[in-house]
Amino acid sequence: MGIEINEGMKNLIENNALGFASVDKFGNLHNIAVGFVKVVSENELVISNNYINETVDNLKLNPNVSLVVWVRDWEKNCVGYELKGVANYFTDGEWIDFIRKIPVNKGESCKRAILVKLNKIKVLG
Repeated sequence: MGIEINEGMKNLIENNALGFASVDKFGNLHNIAVGFVKVVSENELVISNNYINETVDNLKLNPNVSLVVWVRDWEKNCVGYELKGVANYFTDGEWIDFIRKIPVNKGESCKRAILVKLNKIKVLG
């Protein structure tokens, strides 16, 4: 059975900030919040990189990443997902063109696009 993002997960991912963890050269975790995430296939996400620098430095050394997202009313409906995968970043090409067309990126630098291919989805809550 493959990894598959269903419609409910897609809605949650695309409409909330996600925690995004990478690992630096010393093995230390680095966590940031990302928005402007789009689901582009049943197991891939693309993240607009307008200001992410340290994370990209980490991806050059170790492309393994983890993301987490929760429903906004988590106290009433405690559902979330941990998404693990391998990230690649792009400075030109189709993924840069893709993120530049996202309306919320209008006027942003869109320096890089980060494509994450998921290899694990864990239900939290």
